[in-house]
Amino acid sequence: MTSPAPNPADAVLKGARVFVGVMGGIAAYKTAALVSKLAQAGADVTVAMTPGATHFVTPLTFQSLSARPVYTSPWEHIESQDPQHIALASRTDLAVVAPCTADGLARLATGRCDDVVTLILAAIDRRTTPVLLAPAMNTVMWEQPANQRNVSQLAADGFAFIGPEDGWQACRHVGKGRMSEPEAILQRIVQILSQRVSSPRAPLPG
Repeated sequence: MTSPAPNPADAVLKGARVFVGVMGGIAAYKTAALVSKLAQAGADVTVAMTPGATHFVTPLTFQSLSARPVYTSPWEHIESQDPQHIALASRTDLAVVAPCTADGLARLATGRCDDVVTLILAAIDRRTTPVLLAPAMNTVMWEQPANQRNVSQLAADGFAFIGPEDGWQACRHVGKGRMSEPEAILQRIVQILSQRVSSPRAPLPG
């Protein structure tokens, strides 16, 4: 029987240290599929969740999929030698926040780090380590001038974006605001990591 052809994406992801931040939105259920795909490709995945995120998906779900402890609080010292999570941030090859809520965008844009996700992101040097945001929210929230200012500020600060997409939303409206599908986010991660390997100092794709 012929073996299946190797997946080029797996070669990029194998051994890659990926940090996944999960914020409090219904789209968090999609992030479980993303973490599973990353782990199956051989990535070393570490997940952190805001308090709101734990109301949609349990930490145990992500722990089971990643085979690693899940960070849920800045006061929770999973690694006793790294109480401020600086080492975790330093060894990350790429960070992705999915879903990234309107509140999360606002906190990142103003430099706040009062939950474990934003705390770890604040310790990541975006000059060398890409941070990809996958926004998800109601279409009216997405279009708010304040939210668009935050998006523009974050793009200027060096964050990369994927989505949001048009489509059906949990609020029973149709419009822009859906989080990109796990497959699309995975492809974007592979694209960014490939670019980082070939040219570590190249600008991140917008």
